Amino acid sequence: MKHRRISRRRVAVAGAGIAALLAGGTTLQSANASENAPAPDPRTLSVAAAGKLASALDEDLGDDAAGTYYDAKTKTLVVNVLDESAVDAVESAGAEARVVENSLAELRSARTALKKGAAVPGTAWAVDPVANRVVVTADRTVTGAGLTRLTEVVDGLGGTAELKRTKGEFKPLIAGGDAIYGGNSRCSLGFNVVRGGEPFFLTAGHCTESIAVWSDSSGTEIGRTVESSFPGDDYGLVKYTADVDHPSEVNLYNGSAQQISGAAEATVGMRVVRSGSTTQVHDGTVTGLDATVNYGNGDIVDGLIQTDVCAEPGDSGGPLFSGSNAIGLTSGGSGDCTSGGETFFQPVTEALSATGTQIG
Repeated sequence: MKHRRISRRRVAVAGAGIAALLAGGTTLQSANASENAPAPDPRTLSVAAAGKLASALDEDLGDDAAGTYYDAKTKTLVVNVLDESAVDAVESAGAEARVVENSLAELRSARTALKKGAAVPGTAWAVDPVANRVVVTADRTVTGAGLTRLTEVVDGLGGTAELKRTKGEFKPLIAGGDAIYGGNSRCSLGFNVVRGGEPFFLTAGHCTESIAVWSDSSGTEIGRTVESSFPGDDYGLVKYTADVDHPSEVNLYNGSAQQISGAAEATVGMRVVRSGSTTQVHDGTVTGLDATVNYGNGDIVDGLIQTDVCAEPGDSGGPLFSGSNAIGLTSGGSGDCTSGGETFFQPVTEALSATGTQIG
């Protein structure tokens, strides 16, 4: 593999998608501009704008793309590229670039190798564009032969992967209590949605997998499971059967609510907030995308959002959001909201697409 020096430079791509994003705000430099002219300063972007720009840049860069992340401190988009020629080709999109060693194809290949050779219960792995590696995390249950096998596979992947440990234990977050009840279990309602003009709500698939009827804290039935996907994914769709209000908002547990008007893809570095029936409201940052978690017993979930937000049993299915945008549904994680932890979320955009629903 060709080793490339990691450096940071500003990058822009003069593609059709970028031109559309820049219309009315930034004009591309003239082809007659001096090659030695300094690149423009990175643009200050909202999370939503950074996500749109990242998608357009990834498409235009093609094989030269190596991941993106949002720098919340400077409010700029950082784009990983593989060589200086990609940087030199673009200067006006307003993102900042790093020349890195590992391509997205190499990182995806590392993920495939991990899933094939190291599917050890109690492990998770996700692409970290900041580290430009697949970060593999093993919880406290991974010991002995399992840890040896995992270490050998990670070491064999060289600079495309690294291994970390967590003191907690990866598990789906489900427990008895109040909020939305099913049998002897409790989960949290995610987002209210509509399909064909009728009301539904999304929650975690590991909750709906074995529960057909859902009740509120008074024991009154409010809905019935109509679709469920777990493992593989982790979302479930429940149709309201009770005549109850179902506003498009999230309970902030302080007497107010956050209105939810749409859904968006997560971006590494995005600030997010989670609400749940056990630990109420906590915030943090997206740290990885397309994460795989092995909860054990054959329960492997792919394509998750990795965060440093804490959660505890009973928070499962609860909403992850950024401003008025729905981002994810609480799946599982390790740790707690006293000592801290990490939590994984099912992307809500995938759940909406799969169930044919929309935020309503």
